[in-house]
Amino acid sequence: MDLTRTEVTGRTRGAAARFGLIALPVAFFAAFFAYPVAAIVARGLKIDGAWQFGRIGEVLAQSDVRHVLWFTTWQALVSTALTLLIALPGAYVFARFDFRGKQVLRAAVTVPFVLPTVVVGTAFLALVGRGGLLDELWGVRLDTTVWAILLAHVFFNYAVVVRTVGGLWAQLDPRQEEAARMLGASPLKAWRQVTLPALAPAVAAAALMVFLFTFTSFGVVQILGGPTFSTLEVEIYRQTSEIFDLSTAAVLTLIQFVAVGAILVLHAWTVRRRETALRLVDASVTARRPRGAGQWALLGGVLLTVVVLLLLPLAVLVQRSLDAPGFGYYRALTREDGGIFLVAPIEAIGNSLEYALAATVIAVVIGGLAAVALTRRDAGRFVRGFDALLMLPLGVSAVTVGFGFLIALDEPPLDLRASWILVPLAQALVGVPFVVRTMLPVLRAVDVRLREAASVLGASPWRVWREVDLPMVRRALLIAAGFAFAVSLGEFGATVFIARPDNPTLPVAVARLLGRPGELNYGQAMALSTILMVVCAVALLVLERLRTADRTGEF
Repeated sequence: MDLTRTEVTGRTRGAAARFGLIALPVAFFAAFFAYPVAAIVARGLKIDGAWQFGRIGEVLAQSDVRHVLWFTTWQALVSTALTLLIALPGAYVFARFDFRGKQVLRAAVTVPFVLPTVVVGTAFLALVGRGGLLDELWGVRLDTTVWAILLAHVFFNYAVVVRTVGGLWAQLDPRQEEAARMLGASPLKAWRQVTLPALAPAVAAAALMVFLFTFTSFGVVQILGGPTFSTLEVEIYRQTSEIFDLSTAAVLTLIQFVAVGAILVLHAWTVRRRETALRLVDASVTARRPRGAGQWALLGGVLLTVVVLLLLPLAVLVQRSLDAPGFGYYRALTREDGGIFLVAPIEAIGNSLEYALAATVIAVVIGGLAAVALTRRDAGRFVRGFDALLMLPLGVSAVTVGFGFLIALDEPPLDLRASWILVPLAQALVGVPFVVRTMLPVLRAVDVRLREAASVLGASPWRVWREVDLPMVRRALLIAAGFAFAVSLGEFGATVFIARPDNPTLPVAVARLLGRPGELNYGQAMALSTILMVVCAVALLVLERLRTADRTGEF
């Protein structure tokens, strides 16, 4: 009887712990993601209390909508192919070569990925737009062509391929390929038949992530595409904020939702294959100095690519911000213009930092609880299914979420339209997936027997987490917080709707300045973009330091 009571008590406590861990993340996503998205879709497709699903066919029959769908898919496919073609050599170099300055270069490669899309668009505008570097040197402008968008997407997603594919490549045992060479296979054949099949899941996962980011591209296309090119995300914004056609916007949101759901299902499948199908070795023993002219030439080619494709646009951005003598554009940020801003543009820096810090706290709490729930051995099917839902905010239209906030969160008990917390809540939605993906591998690596031993000795679930898990995941928690801070700092799609004119964020301020004619506005946009870039780069360097310290055991 005592044993039965113990078992019942243990199961009851376990069920209560599961519910307690997952309850807050579920409530958060239900209130601040599912409800706003459903509200704006319902507002667009529900007329006089009746659903008008026939509107879907009417919208899809419009030639301009079909053109947007075609361009969205086409540019995403081409962007993905170009990114793989350009970044795979870089993934090999970072995985197999050991050279001076490698850690600094790795951080530099990752900087573009954490930059806000508004900054990326602005940097390429300074490089290839009217009055840009190419225009001044050779009279070449690319801002009116699709090439500016494609190159900006490669710039933004280069690190995705290098990190995802290079991380696995560094852990593949090189002796397998060497054995194939000894058996008479050429270098190309050995790579094609031995290494490539092992890398295929990682390549597929990276390609799907790049496709997802480019399929839902907003800031880059908004700035570089102009009136000529429009993705689904940009068209949703246009239909919502300029034409006020919520019906068409709702249909486009549903289309994007279905497409993103399919991409995430494929991504989850490829990630599971990568996690279970390979036998890996310590990455620190696979890298060596380049040998021979061919390998040194490859390293030089990758370095040249990084300089021209990744560093040059950022350098031009900084140079354009300094065109006015005496830091004129930066000094202009301190003055109120009485136009698009009710305050001096420089105040956007403090606003962005405050919002990003609040969003980071929310994302770490929600994402941390979700990650712990997902790693419990007794996690139910619902909890495991919730894992896939956590990724949806990365692909569902941020414009829809932002406008949904205005429509849905306007009545008690969720009347938040006048509250400052609205912006951090929207930013936290994007940060939570990064927190979960950063913490999950570390939490899954914790020996479950340690938790069980602590429970047998009478420790509560909270004490088990505090004394067993937390010391092991502390550094991962800091890295997760850093990523959440960086992505929150640069969130634009939702914030552009809900940031008040007297409290603009940096990305919103940059976009508004670029939308006004005049050299002074353009220069101030470059100055604010440079400031935002520096803040994101500092955050990334801290993350790289934490990552390196975690690998070496030193801080």
